[in-house]
Amino acid sequence: MSEGRSWGSTVLGWFIVREDAADGTAVAPAEASGDADTNASPIPNVFSSEPPASTGGRVDFEGVFDAAGIAQDDRDRIAKAGDLLGSLPAETPVAVRKQIVEASLKAFGVPIDRIIETGVEEIQALEAYIRGGAADTQKVLEESTRRIQRYEDDIKNIRTVMEERVQEQQAVTSACNARKLDVQRILEFFGQETVARVVRESPRLHDPSAGQGTP
Repeated sequence: MSEGRSWGSTVLGWFIVREDAADGTAVAPAEASGDADTNASPIPNVFSSEPPASTGGRVDFEGVFDAAGIAQDDRDRIAKAGDLLGSLPAETPVAVRKQIVEASLKAFGVPIDRIIETGVEEIQALEAYIRGGAADTQKVLEESTRRIQRYEDDIKNIRTVMEERVQEQQAVTSACNARKLDVQRILEFFGQETVARVVRESPRLHDPSAGQGTP
C-alpha cells in the first residue's frame, strides 16, 4: 500500500478525506453532495467557545480555529508550509517536493511535527464544525416538518369545515325554498290583489315592492 493510501485509510471515518486517485491526490467524496459521512467515528467537542455561525453559508475559518483553541502562531506555520508547497512547480515529483518543503521548514526552525499536529487540529475543528451545523440543520428540518404537518392538518380541517358549512347552507336554502312554495300556493288561492292589500296594511309585514317604483 502506498503512503498516500495509508494516509487515506488513517483519516477515513475521522475526517472526510479519501485517497482514491491513482496519483495519491486527496479526494473529498462528500463535497459534491454536501453530506458528511454518517458512518464516521464520533468526534469529541473540540470547541472551548461557541464557533461563529455560517451566515449565508460563509465560514469564518479563523473564528472556527479560534473557538477550537488553535494558536495563531501554529496556524501561521501551517500556512507557511502551504505557501512553500504551492510555490513548487506542479510537475515536481511528490518525493522531491516533500524534501524541499521539509528542508525549508527546518531551515526556518519550524517543527514539522507541530505543523502536522496543527493541520490535524484544523481538520478536526472543521469536521466538528460541519457535524455541529448538520445536527442543528437536522433539528430545524425536523421542527419545520412538524410545523408544516400541523399547518397542513389545520388547512385540511378548515377546508372540511368550509365544505360542511356550504353543504349545510345548501340544504337550508333548499328546505326553506320548498316550504316557501308550499305557503305561496296557499296565498295564491286568495288572489294577488288581496295578498298585496294585506301586506300594505299590516304593520308586521314588509312590502318588498316599496321604494322600488313598482305599482
